[in-house]
Amino acid sequence: MALRLGDEAPNFQAETTEGDIDFHEWIGDSWAILFSHPADYTPVCTTELGYTAKLQPEFQKRGVKTIAVSVDSLEDHHGWIKDINETQNTTVNFPIIADSNRAVATAYDMIHPNAAEKFTVRSVFVIDPNKKIRLTVTYPPATGRNFDEILRVVDALQLTDNHSVATPVNWKHGEDCIVVPTLSDEEATAKFPKGFTTIKPYLRTTPQPNK
Repeated sequence: MALRLGDEAPNFQAETTEGDIDFHEWIGDSWAILFSHPADYTPVCTTELGYTAKLQPEFQKRGVKTIAVSVDSLEDHHGWIKDINETQNTTVNFPIIADSNRAVATAYDMIHPNAAEKFTVRSVFVIDPNKKIRLTVTYPPATGRNFDEILRVVDALQLTDNHSVATPVNWKHGEDCIVVPTLSDEEATAKFPKGFTTIKPYLRTTPQPNK
């Protein structure tokens, strides 16, 4: 059964390139991004993992841990990391799960038989500190993901969790937000000292509250 937003992220124990983990314990009080790749030693995955490594400072600023998974072995992972570091001019600095028994892939519905019988699709799960799934995205095997977009979504999730706002189309960190409709004008005035602009009664904007 497919996981849905708000579901608890399934826990698991696994071998990774940085040692054995219990997934929920590994997340701890952080946010987490679990993402699958179809196979080691493949071109699109090589670019994705290299770029994720380069983004680690940005993820760390936001209290986010990243972890990758495929059905390949730990030995394959370690060998492939050398190629990633060489070709992408980076250092892989996050764990990769060895899921040769497909336990993680099955728990997270990452094997899509219509796409590939043996390999995981390109799934992404953003998980909050309460171990709840907050975002799911699935790409076909041949299409590389946009990790800048994933970072943008994390910004939006963390903002909207802590303030009575939503984010408009194509929003980026630092831009105006939308006042949620559940707040009255009086409540919005008290809550947003920078003020707000009423475009329609149901569409009010305010500068990003935590900026």
